[in-house]
Amino acid sequence: MVRSMTGYGRAQASSDGITAAVELKSVNSRYLEFSPRVLRSYSFLEDKIRSYIQHEVARGKVECAVQIEIENDDSLSVRVNESLAGSYVAALRLIAEKYGLSDEISVGRIASFPDVLSVCKTPVDEEKIWSIVKTALDKAYDSFLQMREREGEKLKADVLSRAEHILTLVSFVEERSPQTVAEYMDKLRSKMSELLSDTVVDEQRLLTEAAIFADKVAVAEETVRLRSHINQLRILLNEDEPVGRKLDFLVQEINREANTIGSKALDLSIAKTVIDIKSEVEKIREQIQNIE
Repeated sequence: MVRSMTGYGRAQASSDGITAAVELKSVNSRYLEFSPRVLRSYSFLEDKIRSYIQHEVARGKVECAVQIEIENDDSLSVRVNESLAGSYVAALRLIAEKYGLSDEISVGRIASFPDVLSVCKTPVDEEKIWSIVKTALDKAYDSFLQMREREGEKLKADVLSRAEHILTLVSFVEERSPQTVAEYMDKLRSKMSELLSDTVVDEQRLLTEAAIFADKVAVAEETVRLRSHINQLRILLNEDEPVGRKLDFLVQEINREANTIGSKALDLSIAKTVIDIKSEVEKIREQIQNIE
C-alpha cells in the first residue's frame, strides 16, 4: 500500500503509577531522519525508539517526543556526607580555639558547605519504563500509520489519474505523427510544382525527402517506452513495500522520453501536447515527493 511521508499520531499508556505519552510526526525527506525528544534521565529510550522506527519507516523526517510522569515519585533522596561534615566541624572548632572566637557552629552552617549534602536519584527500572513507553508507542504508531496510508491513497489516486491523462496525450501524438509526414509530402510536392512549373515532379525524389523527414520526426520508439514506463508506474503503486525512490527514478525516465519527443516535434499541435505531457509529469513528480 502506498504511504505518504506525512503522518501524525499520539497516545499514552499507564501502569503502576507511571504514565508515558508518545507523539509521532513526520514530514518529507529523501532519506529516513529520526529526531527523538526524551528527557536526559530517560535517554536509554532513544536507541530503542530509533530501532523501532527504522524497522517500521523507510523514508521521512520523523520526530518522536516522549513524556513520562511518575506518581508519588520517591526516587530522589538526600545523602549526608558524614565524614566531610565531621571534618568541617573539627576545622571550625580548631579555628575558634586558636583565635579565641565564639563557637557558633550550627546545622545550617555545616549543611551550607559544599558536598555535605547531595541529592541522589534511585536508578529507574529501564525495562519497566520501556514496556510502558512501547505500549504508548505502538498505539501512536497505529494512528500515525493510518494517516500515512490515507494520505497515500489520495496520492496514488492523483498520480494514476495524471498517468492516464498522459496516455491520452500520447495517443494523440501517435495518431498525429504520421499525419505530419503526409502533410509535409503534400507541401513539398506543391512547392516543387511551383518551382518546376510545367516540369514533372520527381516522385522518387519526393519519396526520399519524405522518408528522411519521417525518420527525423519518428517518435514511435519513445511513445512505446513511455507507455511501458506508465505501466511500470501502475505496478509500483500497487506494491506492498515502500516505492518512493523507485518512482523518483521512473519519473525521470518518463520525463526523458517526453523531452525526446519534444525535441523531434516539428508540428505545432504535437509540440503543445508535449508541453501538456511534461506539465503532468512535473505534477506527478511533486506528488511522489510525498510518497514513502
